[in-house]
Amino acid sequence: MADQTIVPCIWCNENADEVVAFYRSVFPETDENRRSHYPSDGLADFQKHMAGEVLTIDFSIGGVRLTALNAGAEFTPNPMLSFIVNFDPSRDEHAVDYLNAAWDQLVVGGKTLMPLDEYPFSKWYGWVQDKYGVSWQLMLTDPAGDPRPFLVPSLMFANDNVNRAAEAIEFYTSAFPGSRIGTMVEWPVGQDEVVAGAVMFGEFEVGSQWFAAMDSPVAHDFDFNEGLSLQVECADQDEIDNFWEKLSTDPEAEVCGWCKDQFGVSWQVVPANFDQMLTPETFPILHKMRKIEIAEFS
Repeated sequence: MADQTIVPCIWCNENADEVVAFYRSVFPETDENRRSHYPSDGLADFQKHMAGEVLTIDFSIGGVRLTALNAGAEFTPNPMLSFIVNFDPSRDEHAVDYLNAAWDQLVVGGKTLMPLDEYPFSKWYGWVQDKYGVSWQLMLTDPAGDPRPFLVPSLMFANDNVNRAAEAIEFYTSAFPGSRIGTMVEWPVGQDEVVAGAVMFGEFEVGSQWFAAMDSPVAHDFDFNEGLSLQVECADQDEIDNFWEKLSTDPEAEVCGWCKDQFGVSWQVVPANFDQMLTPETFPILHKMRKIEIAEFS
């Protein structure tokens, strides 16, 4: 498997170009890697107006790859899956300035979830949901702590899944080879809606890729959805079969390589060269699939 096995995917409402351009203006060290396009023919009726348009944009923030998927208005990202952005003053003397500048852009048209301020875990931190629905936790990191990537996807477990963060971390580290569990901090006893062992902050590593997870003691009117999914890039059919068996638990969510795990997190289990496989001839084949079967594309 590639060094970054899991690529976060942002569902865009036919505005992937605009979304990626915005993030490239907000964050330092942000690059566009490649694009794929809808074919000119072979699209379903609901996609025909997208013929020849951008399908995906693969881009990087601080060396971490993401995908912007140019789709429709069916789904919108929400804070159940957010991104921790680590501004490290030991690496960059302008870390605070960059954090403040990013915050100033992200709050425009967005929503402040935790105001930019000093907290016990960070001297300067804020959580914001931007105008596209994507949530960012901007954090000034402690130079004395262990280094972490600039961008870390973070999963929040709430509502029917509250108190399941530890279970999820155990599951994901068992599902992906080369994984390990990092720091685990529990909520204080007596916190509303959480039980003993509930996770206030936890982290785990898949290969060299870090993730975070937490239990939320607060109920929310949103939950995990396809607005932010996690794409697993597989080397061959055996890997697709393996991860599909582990991750897919909801038959109704199985479509075109998409599935949902037992926590409701959306996954795309696809070949690493999936964008190159999509042509006017193969798009109709894809629409009939649940799990991807590589042989049917040839």
